[in-house]
Amino acid sequence: MSKVNAETVRRVNGLTARWAQSLPEGTALSAPGVWPLLAFLADGAAGPARAELSEALGVPAGQAAAAARELLAALASVSGLDAALGLWTHQGLALREEWRAGLPAGTYGVFGDDLVTAQERLDAWAVERTGGLVERMPVTLTRDARMVLASALALRTTWRQPFDEQSLRPDTGPWQGRSLRGLRRRGPRPDRVGVTGTPDGFVTALTVPGDNGIDVHLVLGEDHMTPGQVLAAGVGIVERSLPLTGGGSLPHGHVGPGLYVEQQPAVEPAPLTLDVRTVAYEVRADHDLLALAPLFGLTTASDAGHGHFPGISAYPLAIGQARQSALAQFGPLGFRAAAVTAVAARYGSAPPQYRYESTVVRAVFDRPFAFLAVDRESRLVLVAGWVTDPAPETVTSFPGAVPPGL
Repeated sequence: MSKVNAETVRRVNGLTARWAQSLPEGTALSAPGVWPLLAFLADGAAGPARAELSEALGVPAGQAAAAARELLAALASVSGLDAALGLWTHQGLALREEWRAGLPAGTYGVFGDDLVTAQERLDAWAVERTGGLVERMPVTLTRDARMVLASALALRTTWRQPFDEQSLRPDTGPWQGRSLRGLRRRGPRPDRVGVTGTPDGFVTALTVPGDNGIDVHLVLGEDHMTPGQVLAAGVGIVERSLPLTGGGSLPHGHVGPGLYVEQQPAVEPAPLTLDVRTVAYEVRADHDLLALAPLFGLTTASDAGHGHFPGISAYPLAIGQARQSALAQFGPLGFRAAAVTAVAARYGSAPPQYRYESTVVRAVFDRPFAFLAVDRESRLVLVAGWVTDPAPETVTSFPGAVPPGL
């Protein structure tokens, strides 16, 4: 990943953690898809809208556009990640050239009064920029729409060590009795899993490394913890503000949520081993950002009684829609995810003979858990979410089973 300010990474990850506190179960989200849009809006905003956007971003509005350009350039350099920004304006809207010039090159288009054709173009952009994972733009053009600013992210990685598929049927918890499409693998890296304490409870975190610099972290909390609490802990683990005690340093016994260190019979001497069991999953989510307007600094900006963006256009503009569509898929061979975010400004064998014992660190993710897809170098959380409905065992062609070379 090209150089990106560590403070920007912290600010974007902070938005991930705050957003997670407000979300329902079974979701996927991408703060890096939202943050640059808010930053460019802040650059052209005035008055209370400018102040609210600046507070949501965690950066002065005057510095926001430069930080957004830096972030987008860094995202574009990540192997396995495609990132794009798009701007479309109604043919009757004149933009301030200095604002438009601050956006990345090649982002600008125009639409007219034929909204059906214009919507088809926007939807085609979303499909193209995400490789078909997101099928349409999350906002819908209306007669009073004057501008659409959108971002698209699509990422994929292949596991360094694939999982074997093996049925998983939990004995307890919300998935009790279900036959799930389980994934299992064993390896000699027990410190890929660890446990840490938070003010809300203990969490177990597993790193699943990809082959291109993108890792996926699975995080399991105590039964009483909320999705937001577990996801926030995941952000802390990624940023290393929450130190993990690795599996190789843990005592024998039940040492964390879904985490056990135990002696198991072996046919030959073996080093300390990590045994992971989890599930394949696909999570899709659509988010209305205006339903959480204070979180994103859009409270004043969405008031159609006034114009809030004189730095964008002399025409009075307010935010009429702000939405994100996101998808995440986790399978035996890899992970892929996509998010499109848009804001629309409107008008107004034989039994083995066991002769030895080996120590095994066993991690089991057999109830709802969090996931975070992370750029390994910068520790920026690209996509995060919460799994409540894993793939059933009867699914034979799960799209998360990423084919080799994807």
